[in-house]
Amino acid sequence: MDYEKPKKIFIVDDDVMLTETLRDYLTRKVAHIISVFHTGEECLKHLDESPDIVILDYFLNTVQEDAANGMEILQIIKKKYPKTHIIMLSSQERYGVALQTIQKGAEQYVIKDIDAFEKIADMLKSF
Repeated sequence: MDYEKPKKIFIVDDDVMLTETLRDYLTRKVAHIISVFHTGEECLKHLDESPDIVILDYFLNTVQEDAANGMEILQIIKKKYPKTHIIMLSSQERYGVALQTIQKGAEQYVIKDIDAFEKIADMLKSF
């Protein structure tokens, strides 16, 4: 897959192995500018860097007390930066969860399965 130009992408997920693997996978497609954050709060601190796309975990299972979950982070991003594209990434397979994220501003919902990385790479072409 070829892309016209690199995109600035934020990956926000508390799963360190997943974020590093996804970063490597997407970077192999083209030299994207990818930043990884393991909490939503870390991501929010860097939003002034104007990412084109945020790949955001639905359930940010962090040990930090009072940490925001993916839905809360989604709403903050869309309120402050409504043109930022959001791809929600989750192990939740329930239709209602996916629908809820789309209603709150996510453009895509990807289930964490064996094809997730390829689906995300394909989605990047439409942004």
